[in-house]
Amino acid sequence: MNRSFKLKAVLLFAVACMFSVLTTKAQDAKKPPLSPRDSVSGKVNEATITINYGSPSVRGRVIWGKLEPYDTVYRAGANEATRFTTDKPIKVEGKSLPAGTYGFFVIPTKAGAWTVIFNSVAYQWGAFKYDKSKDVLRVKVKPVTVAMHERMIYTVTDKGFSMIWDKLEIPVKVK
Repeated sequence: MNRSFKLKAVLLFAVACMFSVLTTKAQDAKKPPLSPRDSVSGKVNEATITINYGSPSVRGRVIWGKLEPYDTVYRAGANEATRFTTDKPIKVEGKSLPAGTYGFFVIPTKAGAWTVIFNSVAYQWGAFKYDKSKDVLRVKVKPVTVAMHERMIYTVTDKGFSMIWDKLEIPVKVK
């Protein structure tokens, strides 16, 4: 083989490799994230409530008690902690919460009431550095069994808001 042919073969191989890598990256870029960010807003009395969260899917997993252990602080969504914003002071389950943006967490339990937490550190990754001393408000709520919801959603109504995922709804009363 002559030198020119070898050089052309090496260059052709390099171009083919680059094309393969670029095509693979382009396909990866088109895939939607497994837990996309979402948000919901609504009015409760005079206050506008906005909840910004990562929306995970069940994807055949056991959620409560396994993926999300009982009696452990959960970020109430995926990836970044869920953020809860109210533009006016509100009453959550009868307790006062000042206007502001909060990290929103829950502590699921196997039976009985769950703890709902509004933490002063709104922007944090998951619950890995969650600090209980930064809690502004904690209240207890009772989960309700509902039809299966593959993807986590939040809803806001004139009576409050709910986190709905898997076969549970976590309703929180707001005035």
